[in-house]
Amino acid sequence: MSKLYEELNDKLRGFIEEQKIFFVGTAASEGRVNVSPKGMDSLRILNEKQLLWLNLTGSGNETAAHIQEQARMTLMFCAFEGSPLILRAYGNARAVHPRDEEWNEWISLFPEYPGPRQIFLLDIDLIQTSCGFAVPNYEYKEDRGDLVYWTDKIGNDGVKKYWAEKNQVSLDGKPTKIFQDADGS
Repeated sequence: MSKLYEELNDKLRGFIEEQKIFFVGTAASEGRVNVSPKGMDSLRILNEKQLLWLNLTGSGNETAAHIQEQARMTLMFCAFEGSPLILRAYGNARAVHPRDEEWNEWISLFPEYPGPRQIFLLDIDLIQTSCGFAVPNYEYKEDRGDLVYWTDKIGNDGVKKYWAEKNQVSLDGKPTKIFQDADGS
């Protein structure tokens, strides 16, 4: 039932584009494994071998910390409506921050959300699909507006303060480099 692909074809691209939620999995060399749900209009397919996702301000910043040590990342998509299917895109990722040269090139691909903290570029080395027969059916209602409301309410300065308090290190004490200067200091 499982199939392997080296790159995204039109059918797989279409499946990804239809999904309202995806999951990000990362792990450093030691410590906790992180699996995080993502939604909103935060994912782009650049080409058959690259995915790009916008990471908005949240309660943790595990993904950013993990890829400093291990660039491995898995994005998983599940069909909660229609025909069952699970798709995993495996590869290596890197973070692009607002301070980085290429930020403006990538951020323009997304809606203007308040509080964007990184964009992750995933270079795909393997895609696996599986049946998804056990994934339940759910009906999509709408995106939640809570994150946009909250970040709008606290403003840019409040977002930066929140990052300083909650987003500089992972649960395992690993640095996220959210405030690191472009020169690496």
